[in-house]
Amino acid sequence: MMRKFRVSLKVFREEGILNFTALIFEFIAKYLRLVSKNTSKSSHVGGSIHTNVRYEDALRADFHQPIRPWKGSNKQSLTFNWIMPPPGKGSGGHLNIFRFIHYLETNGHTCRIYIYSQKGKSKISDIKAIMGDSYHSVNAEMEWLDEDEHMAEADGIFATSWETAYAAYNSKLDAKRFYFVQDFEPYFYPVGGLYTLAENSYKFGFYGVTAGGWLAKKLRADYGMSTDYYSFGADENIYSFTNSGKRKEILFYARPYTERRGFEIGVMALDLFHRKHPDYTINMVGYDVSNYDIPFQYNNLKTLEISELNELYNRCAAGLVLSFTNMSLLPLELLAGGTIPVVNDGDNNRLVSDSEYIAYSPADPISLANKLSEIVTKPDLAAYAHLASKSIKQSSWDESGEKFVSIVERETRKK
Repeated sequence: MMRKFRVSLKVFREEGILNFTALIFEFIAKYLRLVSKNTSKSSHVGGSIHTNVRYEDALRADFHQPIRPWKGSNKQSLTFNWIMPPPGKGSGGHLNIFRFIHYLETNGHTCRIYIYSQKGKSKISDIKAIMGDSYHSVNAEMEWLDEDEHMAEADGIFATSWETAYAAYNSKLDAKRFYFVQDFEPYFYPVGGLYTLAENSYKFGFYGVTAGGWLAKKLRADYGMSTDYYSFGADENIYSFTNSGKRKEILFYARPYTERRGFEIGVMALDLFHRKHPDYTINMVGYDVSNYDIPFQYNNLKTLEISELNELYNRCAAGLVLSFTNMSLLPLELLAGGTIPVVNDGDNNRLVSDSEYIAYSPADPISLANKLSEIVTKPDLAAYAHLASKSIKQSSWDESGEKFVSIVERETRKK
């Protein structure tokens, strides 16, 4: 119980009141399930209906009715309303949202940001304080989307998560509906109610613009969505190769409360690696893991600022980055710094990047540990790391931004 309290306190300090509240809801839900298992079938455990989306939004979204056809726009300068959950510190998903808002703005378009949550409001100034300087600077004004869902007129509305898709669907605005999809969000839940609420959002008739090809293919095949995608990139202004010498460290992208990041499997793989290579320093980055019983020595780097990452990457020979849904943004960033990423194999990762320098591995501890060992024992590792870094020059976010803007302009102006 004390460990859960300390974890909750860290979430409150680092990610704000809304994410803290969400974590408390998860603890309560787990407690109620435990109580339910230990009570007789005739007993009843009460509680609020926790839907993640505003309850009335879920009731109103009759997606069996087709959305109003979009007539197209002849305007040169377009306006877009983005609906998003409250940003937190170090959120890769929000970092990407702000990146592509920036690209729209630099191409002459206007964007607005509407914050949406089931859990109540905090001050916009508090949200911006938590964001810090981690995100692209944008001109878009930020405000809460009230329950009456009033938004200013726009040519397009972007949903950015399954919860916000309900608000976008219910909006009375005459605007093109886009779905900025960065992951297959039903996988965030056990098969059941929340899984289905998330899955239903892909049936709303929105135009999907996805992070990588795996999501575009899956949403077309499974839900008949119209989709296009942009490729992942790495920011050369942030990540670059600076260390051509020896590297005696590795890193693990450790997100213990994010199931899709495979924390337990990663720890087991690192335990095996450490037994074979005790002279290598293991860095845990992404979250404070001090409350977990990890059976080997490690550096607990917690959540680093973006400006601190390149120096770490240039110390590391390899990086373990697991993702059981859409691929993480980290592998290409690691490659830019000369760190060879070890990634669990699967279409969800390969269809996002087929870089020959990503070390794909079966997702079991022994295979992952062996792949890490194979990398650090390469006789020509320094030269190999340099080649890996140079390969990323072909993967620019600017190119992805150009494609994204062209997709959005094309679909918004289509008659």
